[in-house]
Amino acid sequence: MNKVILMGRLTRDPEVRYSQGENATAVARYTLAVDRRFNRNNDEQTADFINCVAFGRSGEFAEKYLHKGTKIAITGRIQTGSYTNKDGVRVYTTDVVVEDQEFAESKNASAANGGYAPAERNDSAPAAAGDGFMNIPDGIDEELPFN
Repeated sequence: MNKVILMGRLTRDPEVRYSQGENATAVARYTLAVDRRFNRNNDEQTADFINCVAFGRSGEFAEKYLHKGTKIAITGRIQTGSYTNKDGVRVYTTDVVVEDQEFAESKNASAANGGYAPAERNDSAPAAAGDGFMNIPDGIDEELPFN
């Protein structure tokens, strides 16, 4: 099975081209910066940069709605390939072929953060107690869906 699920932010606006011929197809290429959960071996890099390609309607969607800093979630498959560059050197490629893509944050959250950083934590939320449970302020028992 070849299935990939990623969530990250676009590092630049998608590069969109259209195939030649009677039925021109959109081909959008973009790179996702995907945060790493753990910093291994004291690496300075905290994200992986994954090349993605979207065809057809997905490519048109990327062209119209995606831009640098947009946080998206995608599903797709890994595709490898190779070509010989102008210097005669064999170059190997790895791309994620996008099958589905969707926004991973609201438009308001993206605009409030300039599209580049996750939303700030709301400190007005009840804090966690020492036992790991949240402290619920007195007087809101009737608002809870359980008692």
